[in-house]
Amino acid sequence: MSITHINSFVCRYITTIEMVGVLMRIFSFSLVSWLGPASPFMFVWIFNTVDAVMLSWCSVLKKDKAYTMLNTFWIMVGVIGILRAGGFLH
Repeated sequence: MSITHINSFVCRYITTIEMVGVLMRIFSFSLVSWLGPASPFMFVWIFNTVDAVMLSWCSVLKKDKAYTMLNTFWIMVGVIGILRAGGFLH
């Protein structure tokens, strides 16, 4: 499947993809808020990074520079969180 096909799919369902991404972010931060130190941090970081990728992709296609920057920042934060939760960074 080419990037053009993927972009067409995302454009066709962009509102739904954005809503799912936002709900994923709300869920992941709510989980950490409710469970605190007992949170499944690796799950939360992976989940949050996936939603950041989804939202970044949508914002790139919409040419929304502010949200592209915000969500690509969350991808970087997510990768660092995954590495820390996995014990690769101290």
